[in-house]
Amino acid sequence: MRPVTGAAYGMLFLLGLVLGVIGAFEHSWYVGTVPIAALGWLLILFAVPYGMGRLMGGRLGAAVPAVGWLVSSFLLATRQPAGDLAIAGDSSGYWYLYGGAVAVAAAVLLTRSSGSWLLKSPGGT
Repeated sequence: MRPVTGAAYGMLFLLGLVLGVIGAFEHSWYVGTVPIAALGWLLILFAVPYGMGRLMGGRLGAAVPAVGWLVSSFLLATRQPAGDLAIAGDSSGYWYLYGGAVAVAAAVLLTRSSGSWLLKSPGGT
């Protein structure tokens, strides 16, 4: 059962990395002066870790994709040797990066531990 559990957590980390890469390039859509895409990403960044934590039955299930998102997003927010960065220092970037950090932290803290579905026996006993 341990290989299945390890693979599940590995996939959750990859999910967080993918969320970070996609969000880094798609967070800067505005409607007027409102960074609507960044605000939408806040909902996604709360819902995904919270949902994964509920499915895995604990806070670790929520923390793993949150860490994946944090790693990829903060790496893409740093200036590269060529001078490029994916998350700019404007209002959408701030909402996405700092609001997203608050959203994933809230998702981890609000997830209750009830035991992993991976560790339960098939018969429910």
